[in-house]
Amino acid sequence: MVRFGRRSPPPPMSSTLNEPQMSAVLHPGGPLLLFAGAGSGKTRTITYRVAHLVAEHGVPPYRILAVTFTNKAAQEMRERLESLAGESIARDLWIGTFHGVCVKFLRRHYDAAGLKSSFVIYDDSDQKALVQRTIKALDLDDREYPAKMVLSRISMLKREGKDPISTPLTGGIDDTLDTLAREYQTLLNRASAIDFDDILLYALRIVEDPDSPSGRELRKKFEHVLVDEFQDTNWVQYRLVRALAASHRNLCVVGDDDQSIYRWRGADVRIIRGFKSDFPEAQVIKLEQNYRSTGNIVRAALGVIAQAADREPKNLWTEAPPGDKVLVKGVSDERAEALFVASAIDRARKAGISPKQQAIFYRTHAQSRVLEEALRSAQIPYQIIGGMKFFERAEIKDLLAYLRLIENPNSDADLLRIINVPARGIGAKSVTTLLELAQRLQVSAFEALLRAKGDASLSSPALKKMMGFLELIQDFQRAKDSLSPSELLERIVESTGYRKQLEEDDSAESDARLENIAELIGSLREYESEAPDLGEVPSLAGYLERVALVAAVDTLEETQAVSMMTVHSAKGLEFDQVFITGMEEETFPYRGLGDEDGEELDEERRLAYVAITRARKNLTITYAQSRFLFGRTKYLMPSRFLKDLPEEAVERQGMLSGPSSEFGRDSYAFRSGYAPGGRNTGFGHERSAGGRAAASAIQLEPGQRFIERDEHVHDDTDQEGIVVRPGQHVRHSRFGQGIVERVEPGAKPTVVVRFPGYGTRRIVAEFLDFGS
Repeated sequence: MVRFGRRSPPPPMSSTLNEPQMSAVLHPGGPLLLFAGAGSGKTRTITYRVAHLVAEHGVPPYRILAVTFTNKAAQEMRERLESLAGESIARDLWIGTFHGVCVKFLRRHYDAAGLKSSFVIYDDSDQKALVQRTIKALDLDDREYPAKMVLSRISMLKREGKDPISTPLTGGIDDTLDTLAREYQTLLNRASAIDFDDILLYALRIVEDPDSPSGRELRKKFEHVLVDEFQDTNWVQYRLVRALAASHRNLCVVGDDDQSIYRWRGADVRIIRGFKSDFPEAQVIKLEQNYRSTGNIVRAALGVIAQAADREPKNLWTEAPPGDKVLVKGVSDERAEALFVASAIDRARKAGISPKQQAIFYRTHAQSRVLEEALRSAQIPYQIIGGMKFFERAEIKDLLAYLRLIENPNSDADLLRIINVPARGIGAKSVTTLLELAQRLQVSAFEALLRAKGDASLSSPALKKMMGFLELIQDFQRAKDSLSPSELLERIVESTGYRKQLEEDDSAESDARLENIAELIGSLREYESEAPDLGEVPSLAGYLERVALVAAVDTLEETQAVSMMTVHSAKGLEFDQVFITGMEEETFPYRGLGDEDGEELDEERRLAYVAITRARKNLTITYAQSRFLFGRTKYLMPSRFLKDLPEEAVERQGMLSGPSSEFGRDSYAFRSGYAPGGRNTGFGHERSAGGRAAASAIQLEPGQRFIERDEHVHDDTDQEGIVVRPGQHVRHSRFGQGIVERVEPGAKPTVVVRFPGYGTRRIVAEFLDFGS
């Protein structure tokens, strides 16, 4: 085999890498499991390893695959490699996210996946629209089968390597949901479209197929495969890289089981912990020196994560000085918390700490409102990471729908979005008739439009308007070959009357939308100038792929503003000063846990560890005695995680100013004892606006009990006892509406509930809403 010519080696590694990092870089070959603690320089290590493979081992860069979890991480790795190994080598490497890499596979081997070359990728809103359309076509109640729940279940199935056509979604438990999911996938296939989970699933099918020429080609394509953030992989992703490395076994995986926080979207921490089962010869190296945080922050993080079960032992340490102690601040309620945080940020700003280097974390988005109000009052600029994004704005989605329909006319979701945008007199009745025709002919809506001229079901005026739309799209399709993508978009904006409509509106909102359109055209031009540097020919398909793969965390803006985000969104980021808010039981750890002693609690602990390790210099953790959320005030215990913080590393202020046993484990238990007048005697209770115990908390006072089947009960709300019968409808924050099957009494009563799409679940009664 002709080897890649060697080039000058990268700068001396001894001056930039510690001993474990050096061992990872110089690993001769075969499987390598690199446990990389928070802030331990894993990106630097991976980058040097790739440069070393090229410079010292002569591995051609195009035969190295490096997979990251965000576009931002991929770009950072590419930039570092440019400085180490040169621009041409960095350009030839396969670096990207799982989805980005697999899209490239599918574009080159679409026929092996059973796709058309013009396939499009449906985003969240497109998928939701398709499910809603399916629900309507099947005459189902969208309250019983909400689109979000249906898509979540379909996604879970696909992340197991299955699809809803060949595998019933619920295994026959719910025939209606099985049919709904199957019809969704059928319509997706008919539109020559794939969703995000399909990207990986279709690529996996090709790579794992022993008889596929495309599969054999891909399995031989790479000599070395490297995977970053390995703890966040799901089983489809793992099977994919395992198959790509099966022949040479040069698979280097880098991750930290202590930072596995995406179980809810399919990640399985057992993959990294069980890596040696598939690769028993793997060398294991641990990066334990932290280069990010002060000594006290590192000690605080270790105190929290040390209590997690089944973790790979790691002793994170740092040469950095102790720095300020971690401040744990107790306040009366969420408003006092917000005022405290805003004041602290303002003081830091006046002391010279840029707002850009400060961040506020919370467990759920619902906590942000009061914090935002306090920041606005203090005139502190802020940005919400994970809020409304540029590509989610209506005008941007409209124009992207035009581009995608031009690229793939079988995409029904795009056609339905723009067939009457801007308004051209095509009403809902005409659209319904068109869809009925498509269903009758078993074709896409666009194909039905092509055949509609001879159909008597469409009135003459409606047909004329639809033909006008059809001709417009066909004109754009013809122009696509002679115009650049940005020029094509400019023609669309003009020819459709989109710009004219906004200009005639003459409002501040329409001006903002025009600015957004100009920004979109600018992004196309930017893509056209960057593509050649990446070895690509600019194309409409290429731009649409780039847009589809943009992730929320990659849109962090370079502004002088405080960043606000959920802890999940904070993964991969770091700030000089961090505020972790809402550190109470039922807030963090989150109240929806079904197994407070199991894997879900461990993931909450890992989430707390991730939050703490985002801070470089200063960390403040706040908790409130009461919190008003969703129309109710809850009295809460401080989070159990706070008791795990080492006293020598923290300063406690507020309700618990010293070591205390009054932490949260017992707050999950049912309590009794209201003081006279209905006032709580402590944390852990919930009160509604009217003063009665809120139904979702189900506080049992002395003498109260759950009444099970076969007992004589009354519906009188004054009846002693909270009535829970089989067949009763309840609601859960995660699983939605369900039906009670039975009650299991005990100190903490458990209710067995059947949830459509999720099957039967045992839920601690405290976490169910029994209604009024």
